[in-house]
Amino acid sequence: MATILADAQILDLIGEKKPLPAELVGLTPPLRSIKLGHKEAQYGVTGSAGSNFRIIIRQNNLNALDFSVILAYLPETTTQVIRLRRYNGKSHEHTNRLEHEIFYGFHIHTASERYQRETETEDGFAEITTRYSDLSGAIQCMITDCGFTSPDQHQIRLL
Repeated sequence: MATILADAQILDLIGEKKPLPAELVGLTPPLRSIKLGHKEAQYGVTGSAGSNFRIIIRQNNLNALDFSVILAYLPETTTQVIRLRRYNGKSHEHTNRLEHEIFYGFHIHTASERYQRETETEDGFAEITTRYSDLSGAIQCMITDCGFTSPDQHQIRLL
């Protein structure tokens, strides 16, 4: 059975203090091609309360506006990867299925209990944003929004 997080748990996990991987300090992380047409990097991070997180950064090789910066939570008792926040580029139309809203532009996904229960994706709800216009800006937004602190190499693992 899939883990369902309450909205308060989601907010606590997003806000939990996390060490910032040193590769993200300059906002231009090394990405390697591991999927056809995309570059990607992943970092494992342990939060101050012991929660395990994964940062996933992807960018299309041909379209610089086709990217995702993801903060995911890895519950200890399952193999689930729960996307808490996802900062997407301006490369596709997005639909908030439950609200019947469609838009095109840079947007930020946030996990919610409602979307976990009523859809097949925890972070299907998104809001359009003007806070960033490229991959580096999206990384900076994630750092600002998600409780990251200065790097501590003992708690970070490149995956």
